Amino acid sequence: MSTTLPPVELTLIGIGTGNPDHLTRQAISAMNAADLILLPHKGEDKAELAALRQSLCDAVLAPGTAVHIAGFDMPVRRSQGDDYLVQVDEWHAAITMRWQAAMADALARGAVDPSRRNALRVALLVWGDPSLYDSTLRIAARMQPAPVRITVVAGITSMQALTAAHAIPVNDIGQPFVVTTGRQLREHGWPAGVDTLMVMLDGQCSFAVLPSDVAHDVQIWWGAYLGMPQQLLDHGPLAEVAERIAATRAAARARHGWIMDIYLLRRSPAHSTSGCA
Repeated sequence: MSTTLPPVELTLIGIGTGNPDHLTRQAISAMNAADLILLPHKGEDKAELAALRQSLCDAVLAPGTAVHIAGFDMPVRRSQGDDYLVQVDEWHAAITMRWQAAMADALARGAVDPSRRNALRVALLVWGDPSLYDSTLRIAARMQPAPVRITVVAGITSMQALTAAHAIPVNDIGQPFVVTTGRQLREHGWPAGVDTLMVMLDGQCSFAVLPSDVAHDVQIWWGAYLGMPQQLLDHGPLAEVAERIAATRAAARARHGWIMDIYLLRRSPAHSTSGCA
């Protein structure tokens, strides 16, 4: 794309877990103040995700708004090999190029007019909050030229939505907790010194492969599609509900073509004396 980008003001807006009620007034104001909102498309099997973002825009953008909404195709991360960090780096570089191409295309077609301001105001809608296990800020830092300003609008995280749905606190009194990923749990086991884990980004049900001596006396609180009409919840002793949760997750993913889930694991303090691989 040959169109030269003007100065860009980038706003990253946390949108919670897909429920319009999760949008703050600050988020709604930021969406209406944008010239361009970019929505990622992740293929036909995840078309519902793009539709959810579009429905949020439809719900809160003022009638007759000049905000232009443009989609871009998300590149697929290479998954072959064990060079995970290199794969992620390549993927982020590709996403940056797609962002900038979408901005340039909107300018070339006259869909946005940055001349009325000093910069093109571009917004991206981020699931949950841009600060928690999301790379939008890192991708934004790759833009060339760099945005003249990056603004972050905080959003409700899936962690908050999970604990609210189950009506539980995230930690015991005076005790720490760890937020981690399924990959970390599989490869490194239960972290030392903590009894509570909040596990995100786990497509392989890593809770089901914990050694029996680690999983003993562990409770799990699981949730998927949190805050949405199709919300799913389960809770109980890990040894009793792990297979049920895994089966429920697989069926839901097959039905919808995608799934976003998260879970909390808590064990008794008697098992916290050392890390377990």
